[in-house]
Parts: sequence; C-alpha cells; structure tokens
Amino acid sequence: MNVGFIGTGSMGSLLIESFIDAGALKQTNISIINRSPEKAAALKATYPGITVCASLEEIASTCEWLFLCVKPKEMPALFHALQPHVAADQIAISITSPISVESLDAALPCKTCRIIPSILNRALSGSTLVTFGNKCTQEDQANLLRFVSTISEPLQIEEAITRVASDIVSCGPAFFSFLAQRFIDGAVSETSISQEEATELTTSMIIGLGKLLESGHYTLPALQKRVCVPGGITGEGLAVLDDELGDGFGSLFKRTHEKYATEKEKLLAEVLYEPK
Repeated sequence: MNVGFIGTGSMGSLLIESFIDAGALKQTNISIINRSPEKAAALKATYPGITVCASLEEIASTCEWLFLCVKPKEMPALFHALQPHVAADQIAISITSPISVESLDAALPCKTCRIIPSILNRALSGSTLVTFGNKCTQEDQANLLRFVSTISEPLQIEEAITRVASDIVSCGPAFFSFLAQRFIDGAVSETSISQEEATELTTSMIIGLGKLLESGHYTLPALQKRVCVPGGITGEGLAVLDDELGDGFGSLFKRTHEKYATEKEKLLAEVLYEPK
C-alpha cells in the first residue's frame, strides 16, 4: 500500500519517521509533497526511497491513503485543491483538530478520518486520538487502527471531547515538560545543584515515574499517599504546589478551549462545510 503525506513540517515528518522506524511503512511506499520544496528534499536526503511528488494530482493518483499534515489555516485551500483528484475509495486523514470529521466528509469526495498524534509517538509510545468519518467502512477502521497501533495506542474519541483530549494527549507533553523545566530551575536557583545534575536527576525520575505507572503498581493518588508520610518533607512540598497552582490547570483548559473555539469558527467560515 502506498501512503502519501501532504505537508512535511514538524508533525508530518514525525509521523513519517515513526512509521518507518516501526516497520509499518517502507520508504518506497511513501510519497510526499510540501509547499517548501527544501523541506521535502531534506526528508528525501534522509530517506532516499521516498518519492517527492510535484503536484497534488500526482500524489493523489499514486496513494491509497493521504495524510493531510498542513497547518490548520492552510486546510481550506488544500480541500479545494485536492477535491478534483481524490476518488471515493481513497482515505484522507487529517491531523487538524478544529475541523470535524463531518466537515471532512462534506469537504472531500473520498473517505475521511482524523487522527491527532503526539510527539510521544516518535518513541513509538503514547496515544493517538482517532475519529472516523461516516464513509469509512468497518474494514477501513480496522486497517487504520492497526496501522496507527504500530506507533502508539490508538484511542477512538467522540467529537465533543476532541479539544480536551488533544490538550491531554498532544499538548500534554509540552505542558509537563514546561513544569519539569521549572522544577529544575527552582532546584538550581535555591540550592547548589548544577543545571546538568538537576536535569539528569529529573529526567531519570520522570522516566521511572512513567514506568511505575505503566506497571500498574500505583495510581496517581496512591503514589502520592505512599511517598508523602505524615509530617514529612514531601508533604511540605505538596502544600506549596497546592497553594501556588490553585486552579491553574482549570485556567489552562479554559484558555485552550477559547483559542480552539475561535480558530474553529474562523476555519469553518472559510471552509463552509460544517453541517447546520
């Protein structure tokens, strides 16, 4: 099976690299096209077997599946340009959360699906959020889920929780990386530990924490209870976090949802495909 990737920026290239590393795709089964030819050429230099296409017509004519990996603001124009070149038996797979699968189905004459990947997929880990359009058959769904499972745990979600699920799965690594960096910075500023030492210890701790949770030995609340002995130092630290964070994460989700709603409204005004 030949798979095409329209857009080879940050997430498009990550998906290509991950699927190759997982053995899900051979280089010779991948076709790419990018608005900036230099990016496509750079990816081909790393993976010489990949085919760089010169037009949407070319990539659509040679691939059964097409991953749409352009920026959200570029999607409306891509839909219009791609429409004449895709057939009913092909599958277009968008990675853009603000555009619903209902809109994808209406925008393109082929079958559609939306997946929301995570940077964790580069380590063949984490989750990928999946929502199928109405045109996808049970066989299509099974094939796509099997394909995505080579780099992640695919999780099928309803449209209503797309944003919050994306915040957790796709944005979450950046949020927690930010917290970890602040954790390191705090240790360095208040003690004699070096940046390198604090980073090494924190990284090791986070990796170990992930393995511990994966093992199923503890839930998050049970882990806190086990480490935090009454009157101990951990409790003092947790009290500071509770005071400082407050409803910070509630505000985080409120802000991302506001941004999402604004972006979605603007995109739908351009696409004009959202069902009434």
